[in-house]
Amino acid sequence: MKVDIYTDGACKGNPGRGGYGIIMEWVGKPYVKEFSKGFRKTTNNRMELLAVIVALEQLKKEGLETDIYSDSKYVVDAVNKGWVFGWQKKGFQGKKNPDLWRRFLKVYKKHKVRFHWVKGHNEHPQNERCDALAVKAASSEELDIDEGFESQGAGLF
Repeated sequence: MKVDIYTDGACKGNPGRGGYGIIMEWVGKPYVKEFSKGFRKTTNNRMELLAVIVALEQLKKEGLETDIYSDSKYVVDAVNKGWVFGWQKKGFQGKKNPDLWRRFLKVYKKHKVRFHWVKGHNEHPQNERCDALAVKAASSEELDIDEGFESQGAGLF
């Protein structure tokens, strides 16, 4: 089985109200799933990364071939260029969003993941849809608390 995952994050202010949007498509099957969630105070990078984490956490079987498409250079480069693995070795000292990067690494290692960067706001259908989901979630009346952001203080993010 192979799954294509499209993600995006949005933030109204940085920090500010934020949200993420996810589309998951099972390759060779007509099955598509969408997810989104909004938060009352967070950052754009946290939403970009959280979208990837939540998507990978939705996968029920381990070892799946997974292609992730994101317009976040922060997320894509951190993985593709191996930065996150160096950060991990140094205990994420001085790095932003260590709570999310630790959560990411736990789920990342369970699958065969490839990251692809897509240019945002460039008429890529799934990226545009993820953006719409993220913006709508950030505008929602029902916003969750980004515990990692609010409990640690903005200085670490």
